[in-house]
Amino acid sequence: MNKILKKLFGDFKVEWKKISEIALVSGAGVDKKIIKGEKKIKLLNYMDVYRNPYLNINIPNMEVTAKDIKIKQCNILKGDIFITPSSEVKNEIGFSAMAIEDMLGVVYSYHIMRIRLNEYNLIQSMFINYLFRSDALQKQINKQAKGLTRFGLTKTQWENILIPIPPLKVQKKIVEILDNFTELTAELTAELSLRKKQYEFYRDKLLTFSNDEVEWKKLGEVGEFVRGNGLPKKDFTENGVPAIHYGQIYTYYGLSTTKTISFVSFETAKKLKKVNKGDVIITNTSENFEDVGKALVYLGEEQAVTGGHATIFKPSNQILEKYFAYFTQTNTFTKEKRKYAKGTKVIDVSATDMAKIKIPIPPIEKQKEIVSILDKFDTLTNSISEGLPKEIELREKQYEYYRDILLSFPKENNE
Repeated sequence: MNKILKKLFGDFKVEWKKISEIALVSGAGVDKKIIKGEKKIKLLNYMDVYRNPYLNINIPNMEVTAKDIKIKQCNILKGDIFITPSSEVKNEIGFSAMAIEDMLGVVYSYHIMRIRLNEYNLIQSMFINYLFRSDALQKQINKQAKGLTRFGLTKTQWENILIPIPPLKVQKKIVEILDNFTELTAELTAELSLRKKQYEFYRDKLLTFSNDEVEWKKLGEVGEFVRGNGLPKKDFTENGVPAIHYGQIYTYYGLSTTKTISFVSFETAKKLKKVNKGDVIITNTSENFEDVGKALVYLGEEQAVTGGHATIFKPSNQILEKYFAYFTQTNTFTKEKRKYAKGTKVIDVSATDMAKIKIPIPPIEKQKEIVSILDKFDTLTNSISEGLPKEIELREKQYEYYRDILLSFPKENNE
């Protein structure tokens, strides 16, 4: 790719500059509070940046309040780049997202940082956004990250990060090439989105019952709830006892899993709640309402553990674990959990309240039939080994490969 760029533009010089030389870095975000007398406004938060390379006014869903002066100070303009300055794990530091439009009526959280170019240039913003996601810059960030329970860089360190600045015409070509890759992925993602809507329609249809059609029971009547404890990410080890962190349920896992991506030592595992095959781990806590009550069915042969902000549901013989997990995705369940959700800054539904939620309990044979149909849809829409998601995964790997080649500039170029 570098040969192609040289063929197009000849030899070109790459300047290495500190971020502070080309942009203003600001961490003066808004707190997640609702204060009487202040204006209501949407909040762009950590997870919004973590999940989306591009930002628009429709992405933030959290509402907070802020004073006029703070709203003005923390505004979001087209071309602004946002980064995640710290995390419990190093490889989640420095995730970036760029605003593709002015986001009036939205402010950003103090958990993220805004990078605003001194001289507005959309191409350069797009180039830098791609750059933050490159392997070369991620290595530089991880090398400087410090911390014990949470890793990160100070504002001064972010300002001193060195980035390559090739001529604008080269930046434009790189953005063009990478945009083509992301466009291919976007087309596949749009197709997947349509499939998901189709799946959601049939899921809700299959899981909608009238009161006289089935018996409705509280979850506490058809299973046991065990609240988790402990398990910060710093306790993770390379191998050992399988472990499921609550945050991974809404960022990594699908409906079920036979293996975990994390482990803890045998000593740590002794202190944690145990998860057996057929148990369902449910998230109790999140910064947004949608991620509370997400369910993961554990189907591994080896006993696992989970920690705080998660509850283990151990179903009785009246209910299939997958039937329950599918039901937690429905609008009916969403309405039920809303009755018990507490908090503004952090949303929580306790294990005690979760046990009060009512759920329809058809005969086991009917549950098996529903699960069989939904499993087929789930494979098509959510599996990483079949269907569209696999194709998207391969396209993303291809994009990442070329992105890292295109954005690896030797420092000798500066001499």
